[in-house]
Amino acid sequence: MTRDLFAPPAADGVRAGHAPPAGPVRRGVAHDESSRWQAIDWTRIAAELDEFGCALVRGVLAPHECAQLAAEYARQDLYRSRVIMQRHGFGKGEYQYFRYPLPGLVAGLRAALYPPLAAIANRWQAAMGLEPRFPARHEDFIARCHDAGQLRPTPLLLQYEAGDYNCLHQDLYGEHVFPLQAAFLLSQPGRDFEGGEFVLTEQRPRMQSRVEVVPLQQGDCVIFPVFHRPVAGTRGTYRVNMRHGVSRLRRGRRHTLGIIFHDAL
Repeated sequence: MTRDLFAPPAADGVRAGHAPPAGPVRRGVAHDESSRWQAIDWTRIAAELDEFGCALVRGVLAPHECAQLAAEYARQDLYRSRVIMQRHGFGKGEYQYFRYPLPGLVAGLRAALYPPLAAIANRWQAAMGLEPRFPARHEDFIARCHDAGQLRPTPLLLQYEAGDYNCLHQDLYGEHVFPLQAAFLLSQPGRDFEGGEFVLTEQRPRMQSRVEVVPLQQGDCVIFPVFHRPVAGTRGTYRVNMRHGVSRLRRGRRHTLGIIFHDAL
């Protein structure tokens, strides 16, 4: 399923070929998030992505950051479009795409997380015999997206109420797709909600699907493939298809920040 095909169009004030302006919720400069990721063991993350198709990073966001982001769901001026999932067969619940300029924390996370993931993505592309390769800086990749007419920002906030769920899907928005993305849980399981587990499925050729359930806590980040990933087999490396979703929420309210690195048509 390709997301955002049915979302209402909106002008974001971004010209093709130009990297987007970055600004926080209060319209200051983008946060420098590089120090947040310096202590992360990227060797471990790469190994877990290779073996399991996802990697969990604990406690990336502080509780007050999670609370502030979740509270911003009500600020309509921050978003370019709102999607009610059940209207399009996506599940039940809703999400909103940020407009440019992105909130400072969101822009900072997107820019800081991209470079180490680009190294993994390029290794995966080579293993699967795919082009293109990805530049080291996110702004250069976004310029590539904008040159192809993919102008609309894709970071989003998702909101689930009791009974809501997200069907298995892939976040594809145009020709240029960055193969990894991240989700940050903003709510606390057991306190704010019950149920609503993050789920990944992996379909290998001529095999039954494998399911991975990621036990997220508030502030945790899960990194996972957008579309497919390489797997080493007895006859060489092959591609496996990946989808992700969220199981049914049994109680409360759940907010998630999604960071997708390519922009949308």
